[in-house]
Amino acid sequence: MGIFSKVKNLFKKEEIKENDNEVDNEKEIKIENKEIDKKEKKKKKEKEHEKEVIKLYDEGLSKSRDNFVNKLISLNNRTKKITDEYFMELEDILIMADIGVNTVLSFIERLKKRVKTENITDLNYLQEVIVDELFIIYVDNSILTNKINFNPNGPTVILFVGVNGVGKTTTIGKIANKLINEGKSVMMVAGDTFRAGAIEQLEEWSKKVNASFVKGKEGSDPSSVIYDGVKKAKEEGIDVILIDTAGRLQNKVNLMKELEKMNKVIGSLIEEAPQETLLVIDATTGQNGISQAKHFKEITNITGIVLTKLDGTAKGGIVLAIKEELDIPVKYIGLGEKVNDLESFDIEKYIYGLFKDMM
Repeated sequence: MGIFSKVKNLFKKEEIKENDNEVDNEKEIKIENKEIDKKEKKKKKEKEHEKEVIKLYDEGLSKSRDNFVNKLISLNNRTKKITDEYFMELEDILIMADIGVNTVLSFIERLKKRVKTENITDLNYLQEVIVDELFIIYVDNSILTNKINFNPNGPTVILFVGVNGVGKTTTIGKIANKLINEGKSVMMVAGDTFRAGAIEQLEEWSKKVNASFVKGKEGSDPSSVIYDGVKKAKEEGIDVILIDTAGRLQNKVNLMKELEKMNKVIGSLIEEAPQETLLVIDATTGQNGISQAKHFKEITNITGIVLTKLDGTAKGGIVLAIKEELDIPVKYIGLGEKVNDLESFDIEKYIYGLFKDMM
C-alpha cells in the first residue's frame, strides 16, 4: 500500500481528532516516508553500482576485445562465403584468444553443424551465432554459481590457494574489502608462514580495509596458525575467515599433506568448513594458469576460481577455457589495480565486455 492510501485510511478513523492519535499518525507517516526514501536510495545506489560494474567489464576487457573481436570483424569483412577456410581462420583466432585448443575444436564442430542445419549464409547472423555458442560453452549442461557458500551456523571459512606471484594476497585484501562493505566482519589469517613478505603484505591489507588479523612466526606450522585464527574468530563472532596458504606447487606431495592437515584443523573447529577453497590464477599466464589449476584440482577440492589481472591480457578467452577444461566456476575476476576493481563474475557482463563492438 502506497503513502497516499495510507494517509487516506488514517483520516477515515473516527479517533483521528484526538491529539495523541494525531501525533501517532504523523509519526507513522514520517516513518513510512523514511522507509520509501530508503528503498528509493537503495535502488538508485544499486543502479549506479550496476553501471560502474558494466563499465569495469567494458574497460577491463578492452585489450581482449581489441585483439579478439577486431580480428573476428576483419575476418567477416574479408569473407564473402562461409567455407572451410573461414572456419580454419576462425579456429586460429579463437586459439589465440586463449580459449584452449580442445574447447575451440569442439566449438568449431558445433558451429559447423549449426551452419549446416540452419543453412546459415549471412555472415552478420553468423557473428551472433558465434557469440551465442561461446555463451553456451559456459552455461550449458551444468549449474555454476558465482555465489559464495556462506555458513548459516557460524563463521564462513574461505581458503585461498595458488602459486606465488598470482596476486593471492592482494585478492584476499580486495575480497575482505568487498565483504566489509557488505556489512560483514572479516578476519585474515596468514597461513603462508614460509614467506615473511606474504605475512607482512597481508597484515598491511588488514589495516587498509579494517579487518582482524592473525599471524604466527615465520616458518611456524601453518595449521597451528590457522587453528589459532579460527578459534579466535569463533570467540569474537567473526562472519568470514580468509586464509592465505603457501603456493609451492613444485612439491605437490608436501602441499597436499599440508592442505589436508589444514582442512582437518578447520573442520575440527567449524563443521563442514572450509565452505570455499578458491584457486587464484593470473589471467596473463594464459594456458599455464590452466595447467596450474589442473594440478591444484588433483590435490585439493577447488570450489571456485579467482581470475586476477584480466584487464592486463589480450587473451580474455581463458574464462571459457577454465569452464570447458576444469568445470569449476569463476567466482571473482580482477579488472584493475584499485581496491574495488575485483568483481563477482557475471557471464552476461563478460560476454558484453568481450563482444560489445559486435552488438
